[in-house]
Amino acid sequence: MSRFESQFLPKLTLLAGLWLLGASASQAQSTPAKKLAEPASASRAALAGLGRSATPAEIKAWDIDVRPDFKGLPKGKGSVQQGEVLWEAQCASCHGTFAESSEVFTPIAGGVTAQDIKNGRVEGLMPGANQPNRTSLMKVSTVSTLWDYINRAMPWTAPKSLSADEVYAVTAYILNLGNILPADFTLSDQNIREVQARMPNRNGVTTAHAMWPGKELGGTSKPDVQGSACMSNCKTEVVIKSFLPDYARNAHGNLADQSRLVGASRGIQTDPKLLAKNESNSAVAQAGRAQAAPEKEASAGKSEPVKAAAVMPLLQKNACVACHGMDTKLVGPSFKDIANKYKSQTDAVAYLSGKIKAGGQGVWGAIPMPAQALSPAESAQLAEWLAQGASK
Repeated sequence: MSRFESQFLPKLTLLAGLWLLGASASQAQSTPAKKLAEPASASRAALAGLGRSATPAEIKAWDIDVRPDFKGLPKGKGSVQQGEVLWEAQCASCHGTFAESSEVFTPIAGGVTAQDIKNGRVEGLMPGANQPNRTSLMKVSTVSTLWDYINRAMPWTAPKSLSADEVYAVTAYILNLGNILPADFTLSDQNIREVQARMPNRNGVTTAHAMWPGKELGGTSKPDVQGSACMSNCKTEVVIKSFLPDYARNAHGNLADQSRLVGASRGIQTDPKLLAKNESNSAVAQAGRAQAAPEKEASAGKSEPVKAAAVMPLLQKNACVACHGMDTKLVGPSFKDIANKYKSQTDAVAYLSGKIKAGGQGVWGAIPMPAQALSPAESAQLAEWLAQGASK
């Protein structure tokens, strides 16, 4: 019996029995006495059409978790070099070439020292440590957690599409970026337990929190959060804000100019002078575009319509679809939203082409878009498609 069956089938059997007990009681109130006198085999026969046993293939599709003791880990292997190739193709656009984050997600690598690997406890997580940011490799205590998450959730646009060997390779590359594994290492189901002994935060696990049940098992009796907000018959209005009030926004300098030791800085403009300057520059740029000669854009408007099928290879090759949906917002705006925003702008093709290549921040929110390694012809083709309405 698999882990899935042993965990869930007894509960399903109990629930089915309770349901039948209730159904029998209800039937007894409205069924003639002679009907109740029928042999018990009739009740058993009625069960014949109630559900079916899950097939091994169905159980296998759900039973994919890998535990800290490596139960559930499939056989396979992958090298750091293989992982680097996969990373560049499917991971770097969101997480950066060196897992430093491509200004989209928080960093995976960084903040770990050789002493941390030796001790099994990350110094940067200890009380009083002056660590500006916590990376994944600083926090994760088991290599199985890293393997399991990549296996079930990555890449973002196609979760569970990686083979077991590919997951081993990507995991090996991440661990190499954290100086946990050497560059010539091949990670496999045979040596992953040895790798666990090098995880920087392997000794950082604690059960001293309210989410762990009972003091006898090492947990605490106190809840993690001590709430004091009024929940009923409140006399004062509670206002929840997710940003700093105006008087405090620039208390420690302009957030957009501040950096951290690990990964790229992401911060909003909080300096009133810079905000005013940016608004002035934006107004000047808009005025300049309005006065620009339309000859170039007019000639571009006569070109053949660009269809989505023509640009889709470019969108996929450069991982554009990882952050932009056709009609829905993902990390960035949808292609349709971009097209609608610039549909009446006379220099839309030139403007969008430049933005695609150079990247930017602030037009659609605080999350920046990194610069894209496209040729002028490729960026112009994408810009033409957007300017024409981003048709499917």
